Amino acid sequence: MDRVTHFHIPAENMRRAKIFYREMFGWEFMETGMDQDYTMATTVKTDEEQMPLEPGAINGALFLRRRPEESPSVVLSVEDIQGYVERVEKAGGQIVSPVAQVEDFGLFAEIRDTEGNLLGLWQDLTESD
Repeated sequence: MDRVTHFHIPAENMRRAKIFYREMFGWEFMETGMDQDYTMATTVKTDEEQMPLEPGAINGALFLRRRPEESPSVVLSVEDIQGYVERVEKAGGQIVSPVAQVEDFGLFAEIRDTEGNLLGLWQDLTESD
């Protein structure tokens, strides 16, 4: 079974959003250096690789809203992202953004389900990829 591993929350004002989530829920934020419009959000303690220490816990990110219709989304980890993307339309969904590599970390694509919800798909890169 594939699992939710990450979330994305759009923000019109990153500073304001970080203050809100820090004050409301105690979240911490870390700049990735990859994109200043994208900030990692830590909701639970992590190890040295920034992975949650609590079983089943997830962390996420804030990103600068580029379009008014952008909304929060969840990201699911899958073993074969290309296989999932190939099945999206057959299952009644649509591909929003094709598979793209994110530095040396993994592969990412966005899809919409049959209800119009945005979902991210993520595949970790291995040494053989």
